[in-house]
Amino acid sequence: MHINWYPGHMKKTKELIEKNLKLVDVVVEILDARIPISSRNPQIDSMVSNKPRVVLLNKHDLCDQRVLKDWIAYFKDRDIVAIPINAVNGDGVKKMLKEIKVVTNDLVEKMKARGRVPRAIRMMIVGIPNVGKSSLINQLVGKKAAKTGNKPGVTKGKQWIRIREDLELFDTPGILWPKIDDQEAGLNLAFTGAINDETLVIEDIGFELVKRLMVRYPDNLQKRYETSLDFKEVEAIQVLDEIATNRRCLDRSKDIDYNKVAKLIITDFRKGRLGHITLEKPEDMESRNA
Repeated sequence: MHINWYPGHMKKTKELIEKNLKLVDVVVEILDARIPISSRNPQIDSMVSNKPRVVLLNKHDLCDQRVLKDWIAYFKDRDIVAIPINAVNGDGVKKMLKEIKVVTNDLVEKMKARGRVPRAIRMMIVGIPNVGKSSLINQLVGKKAAKTGNKPGVTKGKQWIRIREDLELFDTPGILWPKIDDQEAGLNLAFTGAINDETLVIEDIGFELVKRLMVRYPDNLQKRYETSLDFKEVEAIQVLDEIATNRRCLDRSKDIDYNKVAKLIITDFRKGRLGHITLEKPEDMESRNA
């Protein structure tokens, strides 16, 4: 399976970011706490260059809290402060704002040293589609300032938003990268909804997700779908069949409807109904980078 999704507007977004970076003081990069590495656009590092950066691990309420601590340590070892947030309810936003002050303090002091009244700090929010940028903006301004949705690509164009007197925000649409060479990352992006479902074979994505959960979170899978199968003794297709039968994901002929059962499992994962799950750990990076 080869997964890619790079519609024309993403190329324009990349150009938009590069063009406007000179106006920005700090970059806020939002990652999905369930897939911190897969949700990092590899182009961002070169695009952002030496700009101060704050990294957010969004949707931390959906991830495995034990693994989250490992990821925070992973980024800390690389001199990156990673802040867990929940963009929907605002958890972690105050800590983010505090960190923005820390990383832009030198700039503010330079303004004062030159006898200038410090202007508002200008930040840019970047991240992949459907990672929670618009929800974060809504939290920051306290109203529906940016369109939100559960489909990637809802935010169509750029916009400057005044957060408060000392902070302005430049919003950009979500951006992936032209070629996803790491297909493990491609699957993770598909599982979490960063790639438009309409471009995917949902039956295959559901099958791959079950395979992953059978190994990493078997108890979550068994508890949610009340299956008695021994995952060490069966294949993923057998697990799918049992879930489909238990949940009546059948067609008119009473045969397994793999599209329906795949959508069920994917939706349950995305909404957190399968429990707290993280699909990659720091130690996975060595094997994937080998």
